[in-house]
Amino acid sequence: MICRRPEGKARAGLWEFVGGKAEEGETLEEALIRECREEIGVTVRVGAPYMEVTHDYPDILVHLTLFEAEIEEGVPTPMEHNAIAWIKPNEIGDYPFVPADMPILEKLRGK
Repeated sequence: MICRRPEGKARAGLWEFVGGKAEEGETLEEALIRECREEIGVTVRVGAPYMEVTHDYPDILVHLTLFEAEIEEGVPTPMEHNAIAWIKPNEIGDYPFVPADMPILEKLRGK
């Protein structure tokens, strides 16, 4: 599942995975659960880490930890994004993604 960043935010119109910054005292898993509630209105069960990526944008350095996760409750609804899409690895090329996600997408495609 991917989400499109809304107008007015950095990298607006590009697609990304759900997530965000961990708050003080919060584990990465707790942050993902909270962000999924806030951004798409679902409760997730967080599984194993999938991979980590560090990317240096001109305005910010980001360190991403991607987890496997399952929706336990709710239906994904774009609350902070302007669209949600369920895609297969062979459809990745049909969507313009944020640059930080490129290594993740390559792994998903099996490259």
